Amino acid sequence: MKQRAWVWVMLGLATAAGAVDEQSAQQSQQTALAVTIYNNDLALVKDARRLTLRNGENRVAWREVSALVQAETALLRSTSGSGLSLLEQNFDFDLLTPQKLLEKAVGQTVRVITTHPTTGAEQTQQATVLSANEGVVLKYSDRIETQWPSNARLAFAAVPKGLRDRPTLSLQFNAEQGGEREVELTYLTSGLGWKADYVAELTGNEDRLDLNGWVTLTNTSGIAYPNAQLQLIAGDVNRVETEPKIRPQMRALTAMADNAPAMQEEALFEYHLYTLNRPTSIDNNQTKQVALLSASQVPVTKEYVLRGGQPKVGVFLGFTNDGRQLGLPLPKGVVRVYKKDAAGRAQFIGEDGIDHTAKGERVRLKLGDAFDINADRKQTDYQVISSAAGRPGQTVEAAYQLEIRNAKKEAVKVKVVEPMPGDWQIVSQSLPHQKESAHTSVWEVPVPAEGKAVLTWRVRIKN
Repeated sequence: MKQRAWVWVMLGLATAAGAVDEQSAQQSQQTALAVTIYNNDLALVKDARRLTLRNGENRVAWREVSALVQAETALLRSTSGSGLSLLEQNFDFDLLTPQKLLEKAVGQTVRVITTHPTTGAEQTQQATVLSANEGVVLKYSDRIETQWPSNARLAFAAVPKGLRDRPTLSLQFNAEQGGEREVELTYLTSGLGWKADYVAELTGNEDRLDLNGWVTLTNTSGIAYPNAQLQLIAGDVNRVETEPKIRPQMRALTAMADNAPAMQEEALFEYHLYTLNRPTSIDNNQTKQVALLSASQVPVTKEYVLRGGQPKVGVFLGFTNDGRQLGLPLPKGVVRVYKKDAAGRAQFIGEDGIDHTAKGERVRLKLGDAFDINADRKQTDYQVISSAAGRPGQTVEAAYQLEIRNAKKEAVKVKVVEPMPGDWQIVSQSLPHQKESAHTSVWEVPVPAEGKAVLTWRVRIKN
C-alpha cells in the first residue's frame, strides 16, 4: 500500500511490551560476540552483554538478534556471578512499519490531523480504523472514507504490544544476585552460511599448480555481527527436519574480500573446525571472503579419460592433499583453474566441485573435454555362443574397435574406461587391460603426436 502521508506515533504513552520494568539490552552493551557457521545454512551465535540486573525477577528485551533465530534454541546464562533461572521467553518478529501499525489499529480510534495548505493551521478529527487490507477504511462520526487526505497524517496513541522496530527476544528470568553482570545469550539461526572457493593457477608445463583457498561467507539473517570471533565447521552435521520458515525480504548482497591470514584448523568430533585468528565484522546482506590457505608448486598430474558410450575425451587434473603446504583438510567447494597464455595473461580453463577432502586424500578435477583428441567407437561383431533351453540367460561374444586421433604436437596417453555387464571375460585384445572393478575394464592407450591409435577387444559375457 502506498502511503500518502506520514504516520506519526506518539511514543512514551505505553511501552512496547506493556511492562514498565522491562530493560533493553542493546548491541552497544556487547562485550563479546562469537559466531560459528556450519555448511548447511546454520550458525551458532554467542552474544555477551553487560547488564544491570535486579535481585529476583527481571524482564529484558534483547535487541539485535537474528531475524531468523530459532527461538527454541536460545540459552541464557551468566558469565559472572551467580546463575539465572529462565521463566519465559518470546521472540518478537512482528516489526514496526506503517502498514503493521494500521493493521494492529483495526477496531481502534486514531486521530486524523489535517494541515491547511495556506495557513498551516491544524485540525484534528477522531476516526475508527475499520480495515487496513489493500488500503485503509476510516469511520468518522458522520461518514466512512477509504483514504485520508494528502495533507493529513494519522496519530496513534501507542505502539501495540509485541510490535518492535527490529527483531527482539523478550526474556523473563530470576537472578540470584543483582547488580552489574555479564550475561551471554546463545542461539542457533539460519541465514548465515559459508562455502569454500579455491583458485588454482597451472604452470606452463602443466605439472604443478599454485592453490589459494577462500572462505565465502553469506549473511542474510537480518542483522550485522560486528567484531565477531569467527569459526567455521566443515562436515555434514545431522539436523532434524522442521517446517520451513518464511524468510524476510533481503536487499541485494554486497561483496567484500578480507585478506586475512590462513585460518587455524583442528579436529572437532567427526568434523573440522576452522578459526579466524582475529575478529571480523559480517554486515547484513553481505558476501564476505577471508583467506583459508595458500600453497605453491603443488605437484599435479594431467589425465585424458574416455568412458564407454561418451563421444568426447575428458581432461582431468589430480593432486594429493599432503606435503608441507597442503595437508589441511579441505572443505567442500569449487576449484577454479587458470593458466597463463603466451602473453602472460591468466585465462580461465575450467572448474569442478570437490567434497570434504581429508589430509592425504586425492583431489581429482574435471576441467572440460579435449579439443584435439577425438575417438570413434564401433561394434564389429556379435555372436550368441550358447543358450540354455527353457532357462533364462545366454553366453554371447561381442567385438569392438576404438580409434583415437591426436592432433596435438605431443604424444598423449588416453585412459579408456569400458563398462562390462554380467559375468565377463576378455578373450582377445590389442593392448592389455586392467579389471578396475567387477564391471569395469580399463586400457591405457598411447597415441602418437599428430597420429592415431586403434584399440580392439573381444569380450565373452554370460548373462
